[in-house]
Amino acid sequence: MKCLTFGTLLGVFAIANAMKSYENYKVYKVVPISEQQVQQLVDLHKDGYDFWTEVFDVGSDVRILVSPAKDQEFSQYTRTVGLNATVAIANLQNVIDAQRTPAQNTRSARLGSFSWDRYYSLSAIHAWLDELQETYPGIVKTVVAGRSYEGREIKGVVIDLKAGQREGKPLVGMIEGGIHAREWISPATVTWIIKEFLTSTDPDVKFMAETFVWHIFPVINPDGYFYTFDGDRMWRKNRNPTNHVTCGTDNDIGNGIDLNRNFDFVWGTDGASENPCDQTYAGPSRSSELETIAISSYVRRLKADSNMIYYFAFHSWSQMILIPYSHLTGPDVLEANNYPDMYEIAIRGAEKLTARHGTRYTVGTAASILYATSGASFDWVRGVTDVPIVFLFELRDTGAYGFLLPPDQIIPNNEEIMDCLIEMEKNTRKLGYYTGSGNNAVVSALALSLGIAMVVLLG
Repeated sequence: MKCLTFGTLLGVFAIANAMKSYENYKVYKVVPISEQQVQQLVDLHKDGYDFWTEVFDVGSDVRILVSPAKDQEFSQYTRTVGLNATVAIANLQNVIDAQRTPAQNTRSARLGSFSWDRYYSLSAIHAWLDELQETYPGIVKTVVAGRSYEGREIKGVVIDLKAGQREGKPLVGMIEGGIHAREWISPATVTWIIKEFLTSTDPDVKFMAETFVWHIFPVINPDGYFYTFDGDRMWRKNRNPTNHVTCGTDNDIGNGIDLNRNFDFVWGTDGASENPCDQTYAGPSRSSELETIAISSYVRRLKADSNMIYYFAFHSWSQMILIPYSHLTGPDVLEANNYPDMYEIAIRGAEKLTARHGTRYTVGTAASILYATSGASFDWVRGVTDVPIVFLFELRDTGAYGFLLPPDQIIPNNEEIMDCLIEMEKNTRKLGYYTGSGNNAVVSALALSLGIAMVVLLG
């Protein structure tokens, strides 16, 4: 036992030493007050700073990660040009270390080997999915959508609480998490939804769980997520090195593709980069990545074989519910022909979410309330496969911790999201989508007018 313990400690020590250190890295907050200051931030971005906020505008809250080696240069530049840069996180490594420590004095929740007082590695998540198949035979089945660049499984579960009792094409929903590696709260939320569907005694949760066959993938970027535990906690992209270029002194950041810019829907236009050094690098071509192909193929098969109603994607951070399409604003949002319905469903879900813990979410297209993007998975699902009810959630928080949400916020985050999903389900059902009478084909004149009014209210 002593040898095993010593060996385990050596393994932990080796992994810790392999990890990129963020000791004395700072996260600065900058709020540009003019177009000139926005341009100054654009210039900084070109100099290789890691912007946690991908696109910025006048009045927006911009978070910038600055290494100790560039701190003096950054501080001098911002003072010179009149940018008010305040320190939001003084030592990023301290926050990273705290996030790896299980929460204390928090309400417990457990299903098998899993609890939600901590964040789990890829191997632990996959082992838990296998465990669920053994625990719930005939109800839970593990499934592999495909494999990543480094050969890891894109593993999920199919949950069918009414297996063998369905007639015709079943109602189906799909949930994705972990497409951006560093957004750990995303898999933690998706696994909670799995737990709720399998164990909740709440009638509304049971109805949602039983009415649909659920296809749920906690981590669709397994290489990147693995790397956040094994190499660089702040890694975002996948780990494909094929298009690698050297990016200043950081020889690693030139690897990988942003999978949520790689899908074949208005690919490579808004909010996507052609530069491999950038966090939003869209790849050399549309759907170039094995992970993108795997999810696209899986959704196409589901759509062909079922009545697929839902697709939910979970990200962090910003506290938003995003509606397709992410490159559109104003009246153009009605290119998604049931935008008014999706907006109504989302806004009612957001209201229910706030009622739980007071957390406030904003609703709209990404271009309207965040920043324009293209090549996103959820936009592709809505635009190419015509799944009617599609949303992307930007989970907690609004920047205090960003991608490093403390473990004691996992359960409150998950509770309010579950409330939101249940309210969304109720309103989707009321609008007739389960029976085919929902507004997913032709927008009525009334709905069109309502949609335009909503866009005006959104600004």
